[in-house]
Amino acid sequence: MKRKNVEAETPIEDFKDVKIKKIPSVAGGSKAVLSSTQHAWKEMGAGRAIKTLMKVNQKNGFDCPGCAWPDPEDKRSAAEFCENGAKAVAEEATLKRVTPKFFQKWTIEKMSQQSDYWLGKQGRIIHPMYLAAGADYYEQISWNDAFEKIASKLHNLENANEAAFYTSGRTSNEAAFLLQLFARILGTNNLPDCSNMCHESSGMGLKQVIGIGKGTVTLEDFSHADCIVVVGQNPGTNHPRMLTALQKAARGGCQIITINPLSEVGNNRFAHPQEVGGLAGVSATPLTSLFLQVKINGDVALFKGILKAWFALDKQNNNELIAYDFIEKYTKGFDEFRSDIDSESWDTIVKESGISQEKIEQATEIIARAKKMICCWAMGLTQHKNAIANIQQVVNLLLMGGHFGREGAGACPVRGHSNVQGDRTVGITSNPAPKFLDNLTKVFNFSSPQEKGYDTVDAIEAMHAKKIKLFFSMGGNFLSATPDTNYTATALSNCELTVHVSTKLNRAHLVTGKESIILPCLGRTEQDKQNDKLQFCSVENSMGIVHKTQGLLTPASKFLRSEVWIMTSLAQKMFPDKFDWATMNNYNTIRDCIEKTIPGFDEYNKRVHQGFYLPNPVRDKCNFATTSGKAHFTIHPVPKSSLQQDQFLMMTIRSHDQYNTTIYGLSDRYRGIHNVRRVILMNKKDMQKMDLSQKAFVNITSHFENEKRVALKFMVIEYNIPEQCVATYFPEANVLVPLHHKADGSNTPASKSIVVTLERIE
Repeated sequence: MKRKNVEAETPIEDFKDVKIKKIPSVAGGSKAVLSSTQHAWKEMGAGRAIKTLMKVNQKNGFDCPGCAWPDPEDKRSAAEFCENGAKAVAEEATLKRVTPKFFQKWTIEKMSQQSDYWLGKQGRIIHPMYLAAGADYYEQISWNDAFEKIASKLHNLENANEAAFYTSGRTSNEAAFLLQLFARILGTNNLPDCSNMCHESSGMGLKQVIGIGKGTVTLEDFSHADCIVVVGQNPGTNHPRMLTALQKAARGGCQIITINPLSEVGNNRFAHPQEVGGLAGVSATPLTSLFLQVKINGDVALFKGILKAWFALDKQNNNELIAYDFIEKYTKGFDEFRSDIDSESWDTIVKESGISQEKIEQATEIIARAKKMICCWAMGLTQHKNAIANIQQVVNLLLMGGHFGREGAGACPVRGHSNVQGDRTVGITSNPAPKFLDNLTKVFNFSSPQEKGYDTVDAIEAMHAKKIKLFFSMGGNFLSATPDTNYTATALSNCELTVHVSTKLNRAHLVTGKESIILPCLGRTEQDKQNDKLQFCSVENSMGIVHKTQGLLTPASKFLRSEVWIMTSLAQKMFPDKFDWATMNNYNTIRDCIEKTIPGFDEYNKRVHQGFYLPNPVRDKCNFATTSGKAHFTIHPVPKSSLQQDQFLMMTIRSHDQYNTTIYGLSDRYRGIHNVRRVILMNKKDMQKMDLSQKAFVNITSHFENEKRVALKFMVIEYNIPEQCVATYFPEANVLVPLHHKADGSNTPASKSIVVTLERIE
């Protein structure tokens, strides 16, 4: 069990100086510049900030540690970063330090009583630290002793499946490849990763119907599209550089349809801060042509409505609005699919989507007449029980218009973390393809484990059942990123040893196994020298481009080590006779091994300097590597709402001052919410029914099967959201997300569709 009095949940705020302001009408502009500057200068100082930010996303610089939005392939601006990218860089390149003396002062109990924001603001961890069994304080430990403890635990496991190795998207291709190699030489495929909690549904849903689990567009395609559908996504906060691509498309006449329960500023109007008019606030580009405010999890119903209206419109236009030639040549299942759409009733579509038939038909006029359409989505589609159905309905839309294998068209799942896609490409998966394991075995001369390993949800369940004794996390904040906070806390506490490769403090360092080790690593912004020679790493962005990333700053401490060095050193302790691990501290050697193991990485070391696309048969050749060799139309029932009169459907969201579990500040400027995070956004009519005023307080209870989970004291904020729908920030509301409420097929926690009730408190 977890240590007494150590808090797994984020502490309740004091709610002082809370302000609700008018929601801004424009994203970007001078306020984005001011926010970026203030944050960067506060953390880094002016000179260091300018020097560092000018290298973000440059070909001779480092990849932003934030989102995975691609960089322009040709001309890049001098400031190729967004507001939240600047904040991500500043968080890592901060001048603040967490020293061994800090750990002498702060018990884990005292630290756990602080907010996640406070933990992150303490600065960079600069020395390996060890928490002994029963101890209240972390103490300093040498790298060698840390590796000895980890290796000893691993050697003493009864079998390799008693260990699990988690990866966050920050990890480079090189480090991720070594981590999965280490796990598989050990004998396990227990490789959960952050993708299990976000785009796993995208990968599985796409692979089943088009044969590839990635997007099928390039950044340049956005300039050629005449229709872009943005669904379940908030680019202005989660990947603001996408706004530049949307702005360019809109200025070129592209019509943008936004589908979301919340009307987000970043989807509406954008003032480019690098344009004089945008910076001055005198010009802003309207982005959304049509906004469809769908109910939470009403997307399947809405898509079926668009498809139904499309068939009717096509009939009125002499069968000229559906790509019948494309469908005949490249797809299967169309007749059955059409019958299902024809049989769906408009009453069901309108009721479950929350969108009128007239507005659905208005959207269909745009979609059906589009010659080149891109559909983009994020967690608003992937974190539902029927997530794979959501994704495959998007594919149905694209197939109807023949929007694959052509310029300006295709599927675009927008990854939320830099290199989460690259990690999967180089082998971070609990369910590897047999061909990959065969190649790995041939290159490294060992027998790869064949059985499926634990994904994130499976790993939590296994830890809770005491089947995992050692949990190793390469980056990330596992406790705050995962669902069912208290269940997960107990699971982690059941381990004998938890190990975290980290740059900064987070809550997973406080809710630990019987023993815990923190291994402080280099960040993206820092120079990485091995044997006095500068090294570089590589990453893959959302569009499948692999490119180099190389930091420029002097490391925050002489005791920091690269993730690659950490893995090679641990491998040397564990498997000294398997490979000459020291040779891999020349990262060219790792890339050579990746090239031999994974198709598409030909001449890796040569091509990575300029960047190169990985093969994408759907995009490049309209080649669908499915079981039939064709793209599949699919049939999915409309999920039926079963809410009782006093229940709501809750989704978790990010604030604008947040990236994943990293909290940059306590305000959400784009939603007009300031100096508070523990809030619940509600429709005005719902507030009136419950006699709740603005800034009233409620306890939230989630209901799953016969289980109840409670989150105490959330402030009610009136917001433009559909009736019986509410929204809360994560990780504060993660305690309400049941571990076993997950997407069918992908096992992704369904954090966007939680049934809750509210209890008013004084």
